[in-house]
Amino acid sequence: MTEQTYVLVLTTMPTEDQALQLAEMLVQNQLAACVNVLPRMSSIYRWEEQLRRGTEHQVIIKTTTGQLSALHGRLQASHPYEVPELLEIPIIGGGRAYLNWVSASVDRSQKPDREKPAD
Repeated sequence: MTEQTYVLVLTTMPTEDQALQLAEMLVQNQLAACVNVLPRMSSIYRWEEQLRRGTEHQVIIKTTTGQLSALHGRLQASHPYEVPELLEIPIIGGGRAYLNWVSASVDRSQKPDREKPAD
């Protein structure tokens, strides 16, 4: 059996409601153990050769590498942006109990047996 690897996936959403809907869908479908939606932030970026400014919500998705393909597909299909932010940050360590909880939360053959540990 290979050791499970963990990852944070970052994306942004234009509204809090859209971010919360995405978070609920990912957790409900066991593609993520936990999704954090951060408060509104300002973004400055270049798009179509113009400097743009807007507001967004940062979304932090905690999952395993085994769920990445399905998570990518779901994000691409449901994201409102033409080119959504989709960044993966490997997790190189952490609390064993928390990581076990992440594994159990996204493993469709298991039911998490405890409440979510504190982030």
